[in-house]
Amino acid sequence: MTVVNPCVSCGACCAYFRVSFYWAESELGGGTVPDELTSQVNPYLSCMKGTESRNGCRCVSLSGDIGQAVACTMYEKRPSPCREFEYSGYLGIHNPDCDKARAHHGLAPLPVIHIAPAA
Repeated sequence: MTVVNPCVSCGACCAYFRVSFYWAESELGGGTVPDELTSQVNPYLSCMKGTESRNGCRCVSLSGDIGQAVACTMYEKRPSPCREFEYSGYLGIHNPDCDKARAHHGLAPLPVIHIAPAA
């Protein structure tokens, strides 16, 4: 059974939350996140440009239309919050933050699918 990742047709989290992370995840600190795509939050934190505030929040690396078809233009270099955020229902686990972001954009919550363990 092939499960299609619903994130490729969503993008709500990338246009709702501030994506902040330890500054050393950026290239300047030896990490992979391109410096030109980040803003400094404080001496210890950076965030993805576009997510600095909730008003008009949208990560500069998000392409496409939310709820239709989206992609991260720097997927392989994305920071830890993006790597760690799971869509609601992934491995049968509910993520209320995913639901909150989707609701903000008028999208229904994703169903939690309980997968039976392999025999």
